[in-house]
Amino acid sequence: MIRAVFFDAVGTLLFPTPSATTMYAEVAARHGMTVNADEVRTRLWTKFREEEELDRQAEWSTSELREEQRWRNIVAHALPGSGEELFQELYQHYAKPHAWSLAPGTGEVLQELSRRGYTIGLASNYDSRLSAVVAGHEDLAPLLDNVLISSLVGSRKPSIKFFDAVHQSARCDPSQIVFVGDDLENDVAGATVAGMRAILIDPEEKHTNLPNRITRLSELLQDIRLSSSIN
Repeated sequence: MIRAVFFDAVGTLLFPTPSATTMYAEVAARHGMTVNADEVRTRLWTKFREEEELDRQAEWSTSELREEQRWRNIVAHALPGSGEELFQELYQHYAKPHAWSLAPGTGEVLQELSRRGYTIGLASNYDSRLSAVVAGHEDLAPLLDNVLISSLVGSRKPSIKFFDAVHQSARCDPSQIVFVGDDLENDVAGATVAGMRAILIDPEEKHTNLPNRITRLSELLQDIRLSSSIN
């Protein structure tokens, strides 16, 4: 019997609005820089993947300091010639609730899962800025008692250490936890190795070969494993 449902944050429940590329370009313009949006996008995601590889080599160890340095490195690569003032403006922007929009139906899904008696939580590769983001969205209030952040756990998804923290927060056997996320490695593979039941959220239907997937959040409520109350 499933007793807990945990969600990834960015790309699952939370989305940067406007897009990161647009925001980077806007902030760069305010600082007198002329940039090409396509180049910013390419450079941003290239450096993001490089930083992920560094984390892999470090066996997914992280901290508040490491997470801030990650984004300092990414911003510097995406916007060559940018300085500390520009970095700080972007870094603080993503600590604000209004920088993020919620997936359609988030509030309704969380309220219904809570009503059915499930323990629900949020588990993200992020830093302590996420706490302010979550607290600033009323629809995320049902998650507040179980917010797990990699920088505070000390390890990033897909590490077993991170998913052990999810298990401890859920207070039930890993096999009784459903983990919902948008990333095949960090969310699906990580949760599966930890003994949880993973569901991929796949709005663009890129992975139709996978059995446990949904295209929108509301489909979670029709999943046979979550369709009835556990009370």
